[in-house]
Amino acid sequence: MEPWEMREWYADFLDACNRHDLDAIRSFLDPSVRRAHLPAGADAWIDDLADMFDAFPDWRWRRIQLVAEDDRLAAHVRGSGTQVGAFRGVAPTRRHVNVAEFAMYRVVSGRITEYSGSDARFEVLDQLSGSPAGR
Repeated sequence: MEPWEMREWYADFLDACNRHDLDAIRSFLDPSVRRAHLPAGADAWIDDLADMFDAFPDWRWRRIQLVAEDDRLAAHVRGSGTQVGAFRGVAPTRRHVNVAEFAMYRVVSGRITEYSGSDARFEVLDQLSGSPAGR
């Protein structure tokens, strides 16, 4: 894909994520997608997102910056939402969280085959606990 096509592809991917459409998101993932420091495979990715969406039904990402080169994408996004369900052992707090996320994707034939990036779960948990680091 050309860089402009990668940008359009990412816009479609982000739209599917913001709609919480797990089937559509899965269509962007290679079944055996590798994720640095996280369980591999599309099923694990979808399970992680389902947990997030259950706890934060209003969760949305906003693209800050995107760089496309060859088969790689680098994305800086902000994710935010209000916790109304349990998340990683934390009972609902009704707190709104807002986190910066950074990701590197390798995209082959329109599917993510590799992912590495920041793990926003830790910052989300800090903000849910009300710790100074999360404010």
